[in-house]
This record gives sequence, C-alpha cells and structure tokens, in this order.
Amino acid sequence: MARKAAPPPPAAPANEGANPFVDASGGAAPRDALANDAAALDRSLRPAAFPDFVGQQACVENLVLAIRAAKARGETLDHVLLSGLPGLGKTTLAHLVASELGAGLKETSAPAIQRAADLAGLLTNLEPGDVLFIDEIHRLPSAVEEYLYAAMERFVIDVVIDQGPGARSLRIDLPRFTLVGATTREGLLAAPFRSRFGLTERLEPYPPADLVRILLRSAAVLAVGLEADAAAYLAERARGTPRVANRFLKRVRDLAQLTAGNRITRDVAIEGLRRLGVDGRGLMRVDRLVLEVLVRAEGIPVGLKTIAAAVGEDERTIEDVYEPHLLRCGLMMRSPQGRRATSGAYDALGRPPPRAGSREGTLPFDGPPTD
Repeated sequence: MARKAAPPPPAAPANEGANPFVDASGGAAPRDALANDAAALDRSLRPAAFPDFVGQQACVENLVLAIRAAKARGETLDHVLLSGLPGLGKTTLAHLVASELGAGLKETSAPAIQRAADLAGLLTNLEPGDVLFIDEIHRLPSAVEEYLYAAMERFVIDVVIDQGPGARSLRIDLPRFTLVGATTREGLLAAPFRSRFGLTERLEPYPPADLVRILLRSAAVLAVGLEADAAAYLAERARGTPRVANRFLKRVRDLAQLTAGNRITRDVAIEGLRRLGVDGRGLMRVDRLVLEVLVRAEGIPVGLKTIAAAVGEDERTIEDVYEPHLLRCGLMMRSPQGRRATSGAYDALGRPPPRAGSREGTLPFDGPPTD
C-alpha cells in the first residue's frame, strides 16, 4: 500500500525573522521615517512667518522694512549678518527672510566650505534672487572669505584655469543673490568682510515673558498641556534661549506623558529639570563645576585653560556656552588677569564667602594666568 505524502509545512509569514527596523527591500524605512518625523517636528516648532516670531522686535522690524523696500524697488535684499549667542533664532530668521522674499534658500555651514572651489559650486548653482545662508560664517578660511568679496559686491567670481605659465583667469557672472551669514563670534570676522554686509543685526537673550509665549506655542504644536506657572518655571531657567526652552519642554513632556496624563504642571516641570541636572537657579552640571573651580581658588584669578582642564570641557565651549550665562547672572567676573567668583557664586553653591584678604587657593597654580 502506497504511503501518503506528508503535507508541506505551512508557509512562514513574510516578515517572520525579519528585522522590524528594516523593510523588505533591505532599507531602513521605519528608521528613516522616524528621522523625517523628528526633523519635521523641529521645523514645526519654528515660526513660519515674521508675525509669528516672538521677541527680537527691533531686529525683526528692521528686516521686514528692508525686505519690503527691496521688493518695492524690484531689487535683491542687501546682504545680512546675524550675530548672537547659539540658539537665539539666527537660522530661523534666515528661513523667514527667504520666505518673505519669496526666494529659494540654499543652506550650508562654514566648516563645509574649505576651498574656493566649494564656494564656487554653491554660487554658480544659485538662481536669481536666491538666499544663500552660511552658518558659523566666522569659521570660513581666509582664502574663501576673500573669494566672497567680489561675489558680494559685483556678483562675479574669477576662476583660475590650468597652472603654471599657461594659467589664465576666467570671470563668471553670478545671479544677484542675498547672502545671510550667522555667527556667534562677530569679532572674528575681518573688517573688510564685515563691512560688505548691508544689514547687521545682533540678537539678544530673550526675557522670560517672551520664552513663556514660545513655550506655550511649542506645547500646542507638541499636543501637550502646559500650565502657565510651569511655563514660567521653565522659561526662567532656559538661559534666555528658545532652543534651551524647547529642549526642556520636550524632555519634561516625556515625564508628563508617563506620569501626569500628558499635562505639565509646575511639579512636573520641577521634577523634569531635576532629572536633567538643572537646579533651582537654572544652573547645569558644567555651570556648577566652573563655579566650584573659581570658589576653590578663593579669590585668585583663574585662567580659561585652567578652568577647561579642571572641568574637562573645551575652552571654546566654556567661553561661548557657559560663561555668558554665568556673567549675566552675576556669578562670575572676568578680567585680563582671569576669572573670579562673585559672592553670588558662593550662595549658589551653598558655600561661605572667602575670608577677607584671602589669597590662598586650593588649585595648583604656578603663577598668574596668562590666558
């Protein structure tokens, strides 16, 4: 008697054993989608038009006036230089300038432009009236910076073809464009370069009232409840910076979502910032470490290199990110001899003030700081 053939095993589901983060074609579609969603969320927190931009009233009014006048004359806008601390909205303003002009925006950063050829490629691909935004423009190499002079003034570039005795220069006409530069260190720009910007605007830290308005708008975009006293608590500790305020809001939202029914109260805000290492004065961990170094010196001026070595941070990071906030809060004094702690720094750390006339510190100084 013939034996019956065994039935074939059931087919496995198409996605069995597959990586849930990789699609069937071998790509990483879900991860890409998450990245795109995060980028879209960050963009949605930026205002879409000048009337939605909170704060920096004088700067915004000057930009709107210049844009409307240029459009009425049928001209391109003068080149714009935006300076100020990180996170104050320089990139957002560049996007708003392009939007108000109805022009295309090409965006790059100075570290990505290391050769004149890199810049020539960007300039020759611009359309008439486009806005070219260069972030951290003070980091352009000198050769590239000088290459921009003719492009900004006469809208031409000179390209050298071949080398040696047969080398020749070819002049290329460029479409009229607007350069928007953003910098955190305006003083590093060469004077001839800085003078070629027709509009120069400096952004200042935001008062808490403006940051509260920004936080309430961001909370609506993020679909999370935010009580007024919680918004005020976050704003007072956001270092006058919308970027920091929105970062606080996103992290506190996580806590509210899991523990408070997706509503941020003052207690939730306090607990959320505590988990981030932000104390009641708005000081972060590195802020406190810097103050510890100064307090331990007991009145001896401390140089930037010494602080950076003791804290374990880059000198530029301390000078650009942490020092401005400590100076604005009156917790640090800076002089040619070095940095000193104020009486407020001792209060912030819960330390007794130094003895009158005390000059003995606990740091291993070999002499007066020279940096």
